[in-house]
Amino acid sequence: MGLFDVFNKNKEEKLEKTIAKTKESLLKKLSRAVVGKTKVDDEILDELEEILIGADVGIDTTVKIIKRIEERVAKDKYLNAAELNNILREEIKALLHNKTVQDLSADYTTPDGKPFVIMVVGVNGVGKTTTIGKLAYQFKQAGKKVLLGAADTFRAAAIEQLEIWAKRAGVDIVKQQQGSDPAAVAYDTLNSAIHRGYDIVIIDTAGRLHNKKNLMEELAKIRRVMQKLIPEAPHEVLLILDASTGQNAFQQAKEFTKVTDVDAIALTKLDGTAKGGVVIGISDMFKIPIKFIGTGEKIDDIQFFDPDAFVDSLFSNKN
Repeated sequence: MGLFDVFNKNKEEKLEKTIAKTKESLLKKLSRAVVGKTKVDDEILDELEEILIGADVGIDTTVKIIKRIEERVAKDKYLNAAELNNILREEIKALLHNKTVQDLSADYTTPDGKPFVIMVVGVNGVGKTTTIGKLAYQFKQAGKKVLLGAADTFRAAAIEQLEIWAKRAGVDIVKQQQGSDPAAVAYDTLNSAIHRGYDIVIIDTAGRLHNKKNLMEELAKIRRVMQKLIPEAPHEVLLILDASTGQNAFQQAKEFTKVTDVDAIALTKLDGTAKGGVVIGISDMFKIPIKFIGTGEKIDDIQFFDPDAFVDSLFSNKN
């Protein structure tokens, strides 16, 4: 089995269910906006703008989409209102195109055979621990030897929660007592991974945002101590965002990209919200690949984010 081939199992069906609420809200509103119209006019564009903002696409990205549609309308004075779905689909795809990584097997292998290190960041409550557990499980299913590092040592029960997910995923974990130095936990995790032949290391980190300076210093320290063992570590910094929070997800992305380099994003809880437009806005605004989306609560409810599949599913006629 190739790396993460398990993600492809029933992927389209799962994606349909995951974005069902967003799709229902978007398509119903679009249908009402164009009913009785023979061409795309200013009134339709104004309604479309409200619809996209209401779906948490974000103001800047919405303005960009509307501007592109206006340019197409100006070019073709008789643009059929019934074609608006297809036009919108094309423009959204253009914003998402090539914003994500395609060859993920290569991403999680190092040239020198050392463990591939993923440092996970995100505020408390966004599904950070759950996502780590799901990823660990998928790596394990793909035949990888996985080690978790419980470096979120300040939040009450964070270590215990990660330990529960480690057991569910069937992977190992390095932990210390609550209040221990997070960097020391990260160092011990990498040291163990190198000497015991692990393929993947996933480091959990604290999600505090009330003091940016402290958070920045802590993440920088974790990086420094890991680089004593593996100079390239972390190979990926993965930011976890809760899609159901809409605009709060944008704000969290802004804050974390200020305090540390972010290489990829995972969007959780996409299945429980009608605010799936946040996927479009975040991808467009931050130019950071969205690699994973949460599709449910089970341990295998996670998928690689495929922009084309996402947009096609959003505008398909399937129920």
